[in-house]
Amino acid sequence: MAKYAPGEIELKWQKIWAEGGDFHAGPDPSRPKYYVLEMFPYPSGRIHMGHVRNYSIGDVIARFKRMRGYNVLHPMGWDAFGLPAENAAIKHGLHPAKWTYDNIDAMRVQLSRLGYSYDWRREIATCHPKYYKWEQLFFLKLHEKGLVYRKLSPQNWCPSCHTVLANEQVEDGRCWRCDSLVEQKDLEQWFLRITAYAEELLSDLDTLTGWPERVAAMQRNWIGKSVGMEIDFEIEGGGTIRVFTTRQDTLYGATFMSLAAEHPLVARLTEGRPGQAEVAAFVDKVRNLDKIVRGAEDLEKEGVFTGAYCVNPATGARMPVYVANFVLMGYGTGAVMAVPAHDQRDFEFARKYGLPIKVVIEPEGEKLDPAAMAAAYAGAGVMTGSGAFDGLCNEDAKPRIADDLEARGQGKRTVNFRLRDWNISRQRYWGAPIPFIYCEQCGVVAVPEKDLPVVLPTEVKNRADGRSPLPDDAPFVNAACPKCGGPGRRETDTMDTFMESSWYFLRYTAPREDERPFDPEALAYFSPVDQYIGGIEHAILHLLYSRFFVKALRDLGYCKHAEPFANLLTQGMVIKDGAKMSKSKGNVVDPDQMIARYGADTVRLFILFAAPPEKDLEWSDSGIDGSARFLGRLWRLVTEELTGKLAPVKPCRAFTASELAEFSPSQKELRRREHATVDKAARDIENRFQFNTAIASVMELVNYLFANQETLAKGPYGKTALSSAVSSILAVLSPMAPHICEELWRQLGHKTRLAVEPWPDIDPSALAADEVTVVVQVNGKLRGKLTVAAGTPGEELQKAALAEPAVAKHLEGKTVKKIIVVKDKLVNIAAA
Repeated sequence: MAKYAPGEIELKWQKIWAEGGDFHAGPDPSRPKYYVLEMFPYPSGRIHMGHVRNYSIGDVIARFKRMRGYNVLHPMGWDAFGLPAENAAIKHGLHPAKWTYDNIDAMRVQLSRLGYSYDWRREIATCHPKYYKWEQLFFLKLHEKGLVYRKLSPQNWCPSCHTVLANEQVEDGRCWRCDSLVEQKDLEQWFLRITAYAEELLSDLDTLTGWPERVAAMQRNWIGKSVGMEIDFEIEGGGTIRVFTTRQDTLYGATFMSLAAEHPLVARLTEGRPGQAEVAAFVDKVRNLDKIVRGAEDLEKEGVFTGAYCVNPATGARMPVYVANFVLMGYGTGAVMAVPAHDQRDFEFARKYGLPIKVVIEPEGEKLDPAAMAAAYAGAGVMTGSGAFDGLCNEDAKPRIADDLEARGQGKRTVNFRLRDWNISRQRYWGAPIPFIYCEQCGVVAVPEKDLPVVLPTEVKNRADGRSPLPDDAPFVNAACPKCGGPGRRETDTMDTFMESSWYFLRYTAPREDERPFDPEALAYFSPVDQYIGGIEHAILHLLYSRFFVKALRDLGYCKHAEPFANLLTQGMVIKDGAKMSKSKGNVVDPDQMIARYGADTVRLFILFAAPPEKDLEWSDSGIDGSARFLGRLWRLVTEELTGKLAPVKPCRAFTASELAEFSPSQKELRRREHATVDKAARDIENRFQFNTAIASVMELVNYLFANQETLAKGPYGKTALSSAVSSILAVLSPMAPHICEELWRQLGHKTRLAVEPWPDIDPSALAADEVTVVVQVNGKLRGKLTVAAGTPGEELQKAALAEPAVAKHLEGKTVKKIIVVKDKLVNIAAA
């Protein structure tokens, strides 16, 4: 037979699969559906090994589920809008559209070359007007429902990208894309009211039993539910400061007030006061600090007195109002009642600025001296200095103080969330236009649905400084007001690219539907996604936004399900030399080069075999060489070693009792191993996605065939048993290395394609071994082995173990105290 030539074979079978429509899917109520989806890529121009790993995992699942009888939806598309394309296009002197579509064409070829079983008829690109038309429609519908609004607020501003970033897009004070230091800037922005779904987003995490607990915990923390009180403090001269606290039991110990630098009261409280300039300078300094740094425990506490005072509603005490660097506007109300005796940050601030410290909770049986305290006491205890509540356990005092405040109209019980509304405005060009027009007469007016999509103009030129060209593009900007017909000006901000990725998985169900965003029948049939696959880095951003979007679309009547992804797999990174692959480290492995050298099947096999999917994978040149050797060995086994001994026999072929009576011991063992391999691989893939152990079991069976090929083919049914085992090997391995398995399957004489073959059916009775090896231990140490008939009774095993010469030697002069028997596995003798 010809030498194994992966390049030729792989292209051949990719063409056959495409022509046969083997991976096409559509609604079919007579069959169970399975929707498997990997997070779609940004079209950067080249796929990397992280892509290969992600998509290889998904492809194994898709192919396996097809073999198990599921109607599998496995689509692919492109997350095509956003800053990276725009910045790269500016760098290369190209238009973002050309850059993006050229990259899509190149990456489509790369993914096809790996043999992934996508239904390419469903391909989408989020930068196409036929896609974002529906996104604009959703935006208008959400606006009608009160879930979209505009407001002026301090925003995270990236000076390099010239755009606003959502809180989730700021990492350690830097832009998640370009790593520039983020500044604060007051801007009028568009928001999605994700906070309206905070409670449901939190509670529904408990229903996502197929998600990693780590991801659920990250979302719970980000949503950040706190149960407490809002308490009003009267300002001397008029007005109130409202705080949120979970510790109303410490109210009597509040001695000063701390405001966030961004708090709107700061300007009013300092207006005309002697320290106004000092406060303004401090505010400017603090606003540009990273929020994570401001919230860190080890931050040096700093503040400035506003000159204003408020009144403690419980004690009537006068409390100075400070602006403090550790108070964040993004949590609670942006105002904190400072209780230095019982909060460490307040304690450090009070010590620094000489502010009073009042103890109101003491450990039972102890007295705390504020002057002698080295740190705040934040534990439980007995109330003191708290009027009518003295002597109570502080936890018992909480509801009573809440009742008292509510009765006096000075506070109310409430729930607070850390989650903030989603700012979707971006001051960049390459994104979906926001469908609103500004009119001097009518205000902010929605674009009528009949005029959608508002198409992003493609004839504009990039600006070298990265600023959006849209505000200067008169044909785009100038538009008639939809209400009065007078002159208007289009919104020139574009939508955050996470908008596109928050619903793309729904569009896949009917991507060519032009009259409506979804085909209700197809959406209901395929949704939700059964298995979603992607990196842990998307735990908060993409996954939280997608969950919100599906709930919002449900409430708009577009879908009936409440969660987008039933199961989630977060795969590990591909690393080399102990570090994440990057050009700067010089440790990048190019998938194209590996495919050219080894073939797609070898690359896939190594990626799947080297580590469990949720763990990081260390790239190994010797490892991929080993995968190549195995596939070469499999090729030789079928085309050379077993020439003339194989026929097109069904995997796990059934044999009658009379046929099995003709089997030799090695043929019986082959049949047992064959069925055990199929059974183990199915369980490994189905239940745990342990592709590496499934592949290992196939390798063991191949080794057995090599070692016993001469004896296995003998007898009246030897060739049939051998052919069945080889067919099973190819069927089981085909989701991982589909091209070589298809070719060898055809060379066996099969007329069908493995891509559409069912998974082999095992015979449970075939899994039982005729003989087993039982380990014999004396006092926990290995002293012998017994080869016995499977199922040998425990009494007989005990007798055989005691009679074994090597065991008897270690029992000389000792008395047997106890014998433990594990059927078919172990005899452990305790002797003294």
